[in-house]
Amino acid sequence: MKRTYKYNAGNREIEREINYIPTRYIFAMLITVFEIAAIIGIVFACCYFIPYFYILAWLTEIGCIIKIIASEDNPDYKIPWLLFVLILPVAGFMLYFIFYSRKLQKKYIKRLEELKLTRADKEDTKAFSSLKDEDATAYGQARMLCNISDSHLFENTNAQYFPLGEDMHKSMLKDLNEAKRFIFLEFFIIEEGKFWDSILDILKEKVKCGVDVRVLYDDIGCMQTLPGNYAKILKKYGILATPFSRLKGQADSEFNNRSHRKIMVIDGNIGYTGGVNIADEYINEKERFGHWKDVGVRLEGEAVWGLTELFLTDFGINYKGNLPARSDLYPETVGEGNGYMVPFGDGPRPMYMRNVGKTAIINILSTSSEYVYITTPYLIIDNELCTAIENTAIRGVDVRIITPHIPDKKMVFSMTRSFYLRLMRAGVKIYEYTPGFIHAKVVLCDDKYAMVSTVNLDYRSLVHHFENGVWLFKCDCIKGIRADLEGTISKSEKIETETLKTNLFARFFRSIVRIFAPLL
Repeated sequence: MKRTYKYNAGNREIEREINYIPTRYIFAMLITVFEIAAIIGIVFACCYFIPYFYILAWLTEIGCIIKIIASEDNPDYKIPWLLFVLILPVAGFMLYFIFYSRKLQKKYIKRLEELKLTRADKEDTKAFSSLKDEDATAYGQARMLCNISDSHLFENTNAQYFPLGEDMHKSMLKDLNEAKRFIFLEFFIIEEGKFWDSILDILKEKVKCGVDVRVLYDDIGCMQTLPGNYAKILKKYGILATPFSRLKGQADSEFNNRSHRKIMVIDGNIGYTGGVNIADEYINEKERFGHWKDVGVRLEGEAVWGLTELFLTDFGINYKGNLPARSDLYPETVGEGNGYMVPFGDGPRPMYMRNVGKTAIINILSTSSEYVYITTPYLIIDNELCTAIENTAIRGVDVRIITPHIPDKKMVFSMTRSFYLRLMRAGVKIYEYTPGFIHAKVVLCDDKYAMVSTVNLDYRSLVHHFENGVWLFKCDCIKGIRADLEGTISKSEKIETETLKTNLFARFFRSIVRIFAPLL
């Protein structure tokens, strides 16, 4: 099966035809549907043909309700499941058994335990001592973030902020061309086009020079952008490649615990992360939903250690072959930047016992005194985070949130707008980026704190996916982040109460969808 792909190169529109083989994806989807239908069908048949079996089903339903109520999960997540179990007899609790658990699969847990035995350790006592002397509040934030994400605090790292994906793309190519030892890439989406082709050409040449190149991409994220056998294609070039959580038709966790991370590491001393995926809309070579606004950050120095550790863990739990042993994965590198930073990861239990990204955002909000600016493509948040944002604005802090004006998903956009009025009543200022779609995930506070990450403000990012980001304190790049966000606000439309007036049907639809938002 072939697919036509178009992209702009300068003033020319280039049309390419690529092999796109979705066979295994379709097969996996069919297995999943069959698995769900078979399980529910068997239980219904037993209730109908086996005397008194329905009593067992009824008791099981009661047990599910008690378990949901007694669990430590977020109440926003419990409510839709309670409705499912109560409204859909038998089918409701069967769906609960199949989909409720968000924990990591046992095979990944086993590989994680094996990887821990060979994991390198980093001493950050000196950095924490220095930060504690400088700012006790920042010390507390960094300590908590490191504890819940099993990460480290770093100094001596230069952080360069990119206000556009195309700026980041140029810098990536320059650094890739200078790679000497290894190149690691992990992205939620990789799509064939100008962006990826420019990187792949360099990777092919680097492999010939003996550079260790490894590529990890999310299997569902790339389901419509890469051939189903793309890892094998890359291996022919000498690149070690594997999809993250290969789709096989297991309904319980495959559609939830995806890798939404964006990481590039070069020789252990240069690293990139942020919201930018490797697809042409992210560098505005292909127009989708107007101008695509995204950001990223380049680290050079000690903090790259954290990005390297995240990549090696993700690659190790997914790659089935034997990996070459290396002694230069964590070189002693010192950057020239000021400030402190924590590169962190986030994901499902038991890898992360708390919602790392959400906790980091709430901590920044709680310590703010002047302003907090937030950019996010989606605003579908639980009551805890919503209350934290409200309380910050009520304290007199200037809270501004920037979301897209041109949506990529209309239903999600409607859900995003459904949170506006509540936040605005507390004094939060909402802006929509009128030139197009803003995909950036940034939190900026008081010219001191910033967080550039892959974390969207929706349930899928905050609860279900593997994510990553960088927490920054008094780093040189924070001035650039503020200038970019203020410039973005100047291009955005401030939302007023009149803008949000809708008809009765639209309000009812939003109310229903918001109930089930944690399951989407």
